[in-house]
Amino acid sequence: MKQFIQTIKNIWKIEELRSRIMFTLGIILIYRLGSKVVLPGVDPAMLEEFSRRTTQGVMGLLDMFSGGAFSNASIFALGIMPYISASIIIQLLTIAVPYFQRLQKEGESGRRKINQITRYLTVAVLIIQAPSYLTQIPDQAKVLSPFFFQVSSIIILTTGTIFVMWLGEKITDKGIGNGISLIIMIGIIARMPFALFSEFEARLAGQGGGLVAFLIEIVFLFLVFVVSILLVQGTRRIPVQYAKRIIGNKQYGGVRQYIPLKVNAAGVMPIIFAQAIMFLPLSFARFNTSEGMSKFVAAFVNYTSFWYNLVFGILIVLFTYFYTAIIINPTQMAEDMKKNGGFIPGVKPGKKTAEFLDMIMSRITLPGSIFLALVAIMPAFASLAGVQTSFAQFYGGTSLLILVGVVLDTLQQIESHLLMRHYDGLMKTGRVKGRAGGYASSL
Repeated sequence: MKQFIQTIKNIWKIEELRSRIMFTLGIILIYRLGSKVVLPGVDPAMLEEFSRRTTQGVMGLLDMFSGGAFSNASIFALGIMPYISASIIIQLLTIAVPYFQRLQKEGESGRRKINQITRYLTVAVLIIQAPSYLTQIPDQAKVLSPFFFQVSSIIILTTGTIFVMWLGEKITDKGIGNGISLIIMIGIIARMPFALFSEFEARLAGQGGGLVAFLIEIVFLFLVFVVSILLVQGTRRIPVQYAKRIIGNKQYGGVRQYIPLKVNAAGVMPIIFAQAIMFLPLSFARFNTSEGMSKFVAAFVNYTSFWYNLVFGILIVLFTYFYTAIIINPTQMAEDMKKNGGFIPGVKPGKKTAEFLDMIMSRITLPGSIFLALVAIMPAFASLAGVQTSFAQFYGGTSLLILVGVVLDTLQQIESHLLMRHYDGLMKTGRVKGRAGGYASSL
């Protein structure tokens, strides 16, 4: 406790860090206030049934990511997920389309152009998703004419998401941590107390097991939390016999070092990408009301169904490989090793080293991706075991892994500020590790 109090004092002494934290908290407050502002033309008193319905299935996940804004019919109801969907499309295009590949190689100017295209694409995604969301709001809650309500609400929802994007960018530029990640995390944290209290009430009211069962759930949740930390941090580096290299430079004294490849180099990004894809059936359901489409949507709006979890798990495995390929470039790594006089025993420098690294990365990514998928679908098993839907979502899955990853990244940034000014870090036993690459990474 004494060390914690001293760390808080050290944080407060650093003017830049203090201002960044206060700025971040101010932006978060604006976001939370906005999530309570109901769309014009909607009667809040008539949203009780809508709120109950949107806490179940995939819509419950959307509500959690938006911090309750989805069920409140808020101006921020669609949250940041349309931007995530647009980012996925752009990142896929950077692999398949030469134009985006050139932009990616142009440095800062190319990055700004890609960001601008992503924003335009976000608006296009919103034009599709907003009408689908408005059809979920019961007609008795709408107090304006259908046409005017539809047009005005689409504009407001689109503007709301763009504003949330802007808030996230401001946090990244002038605050602490990655803004988009923090906004998602705040939405998850905002729902957690309600889910916890609801599960506590349900256990005491006769759901089964009473206080003992509730305590067992908490213990199990803690264990999943610990596993999630290990998974987000990428567990360990690759085995010595595959990864060690000898530094030939005399200043290193011939010391053997590890190549920083990880079992889970992609962090939580595969889950975020896969989850955004799993939200698509809801967006397109309104355009086709046939019986076949209804059955298809029904299978993919229930996150405890077999097909939902199978597809979700496969997507996570695929996106783990995809995002790992973006983060880790074996060719560049082999070139850097060659320039620094490093090598892998028994492997020729250059192309052979790149091929060897690519082979090892493919092998160690497979168990990491499968384990990530298992943790991601764990809420389905928790729900089937009798845990309430709102609380089951925190047993692994997207929510807990995002929460762990963002917290670790933010703490690592705070620790970096402390260490730069010769203060003790947040932990005396070692550095706080973030996600991909060992330390902080952004969405």
